[in-house]
Amino acid sequence: MHRLLRCLVVLFAASAVLFPLPAAADPGSAIVEVRPLGGRQFEVVVFSAAMNRTIPVWVSHPGVPAPALYLLNAVDGGETGGPWTNRTDAAQFFADKPVNVVQPIGGRGSYYTDWVADDPALGRARWSTFLIDELPPLLEQHFGMNGRNAVAGASMSATSALNLAIEAPGRYQAVGAYSGCPRTNDPLARAYVYSQLSLYGANAANMWGGMENPAWAANDSVLNADRLRGVALYISSGNGGAGAHDTLADPSIGGDAARLADRMLVGGGMEAVVRGCVSTLTDRLAGLGIPATVVLRDGTHAWPYWQDDLHDSWPLFAAALGV
Repeated sequence: MHRLLRCLVVLFAASAVLFPLPAAADPGSAIVEVRPLGGRQFEVVVFSAAMNRTIPVWVSHPGVPAPALYLLNAVDGGETGGPWTNRTDAAQFFADKPVNVVQPIGGRGSYYTDWVADDPALGRARWSTFLIDELPPLLEQHFGMNGRNAVAGASMSATSALNLAIEAPGRYQAVGAYSGCPRTNDPLARAYVYSQLSLYGANAANMWGGMENPAWAANDSVLNADRLRGVALYISSGNGGAGAHDTLADPSIGGDAARLADRMLVGGGMEAVVRGCVSTLTDRLAGLGIPATVVLRDGTHAWPYWQDDLHDSWPLFAAALGV
């Protein structure tokens, strides 16, 4: 009898690893409305108790129990320049994939993290609480998701994707970090963070505190790279020079010489900084013996490259998610 009980305990523990049980949602958080958008697409309105407001979430649901890919928007949170579904072919690409794709709308300049103080420009930001504790249990219950997850982001949210995996061990089986600076705790990286938040009049001191606050180090993926062990990683960056999508003939440029010049000047400069950050992380991962798919290419800080990354990283995500 005792041997049988021990076997049952072992089997239950193994099944919990392979098929994680849904977590309980934070009290007060709830799905307010589910609006069909046609086909497998839905707009899900979720009340976040942590932020005391509703968050619209785009969901592509395959109609059967399946894992989830959380797709985080770039620095504008998908609010002004448009989300992944407007900037890329994400909706079409995943239309036949056995995965739930979850895209929160909002979070401009937030780094999708929990801020230490409310900000006059951005208000209350408790995004990691929302993404880790509030949203997944609600979606898992409503759509029958199976508890296996990946998270991907571009630019600002590439940093966020890595940090979410570090903050919530075991929650994400795969991470995609496209053209993001994973460093936050050195002077150059902090200047980069401040520059991103300044686009929206926000103060980074309200995010992670003053320069001596340990939150800056806690959100530095290079310093915490050892906590990414066991996660399937796809990490990419351009070098700031002209790449395949930086030509007048590219559809994203449409023959507009001024647009191309702006991309090379602004996007090229940003991506050159990002390349240095990314190289620090990939060197650190290599030193720790943590495998990662690393894509270093010619190119600027621009959406066409991130669409390529989303396509190219899907096989790694699919394998990690078991589909």
